[in-house]
Amino acid sequence: EADRRRPAMASAARPRLADLQALQHHPDRMRTICILAHVDHGKTSLTDALISSNGIISARQAGRLRYMDSREDEQDRGITMKASAIALVHTPPAAEGEDPPLSQLVNLVDSPGHVDFGSEVSTAVHVADGAVVVVDAAEGICVQTHAVLQQVWRGRLAP
Repeated sequence: EADRRRPAMASAARPRLADLQALQHHPDRMRTICILAHVDHGKTSLTDALISSNGIISARQAGRLRYMDSREDEQDRGITMKASAIALVHTPPAAEGEDPPLSQLVNLVDSPGHVDFGSEVSTAVHVADGAVVVVDAAEGICVQTHAVLQQVWRGRLAP
């Protein structure tokens, strides 16, 4: 019964394949989240940082590796052209003196920010339960920021 309720995690930094497989049997603990923003506002860098939190890439490479940009043309141009997804495990820290919270399976979707790839963004929004909208602190709200916010509102995604 305990295994069904709370899969044992290998470690907070590096979940095992068995951890991911166990969480797939708990739809109430699975979320699909898309990362949205204007072009060059940091979606892929944020995604790299989240991937490094699961020990898939090193923290030193996060933001430079562009792990989700697996196509050669994406690497050459330095922009995301196709939405890509990865499954990550998130285990919130336990409050002092309490049992650790249940882990969550997060299907993270990194989407393009360039206006030419709007259909990829639309697809990411349609498969997601929620969205993270990234805004560059220096540039602020831009044209694509408005466009992705409209898609989030139309899709009724949870923040």
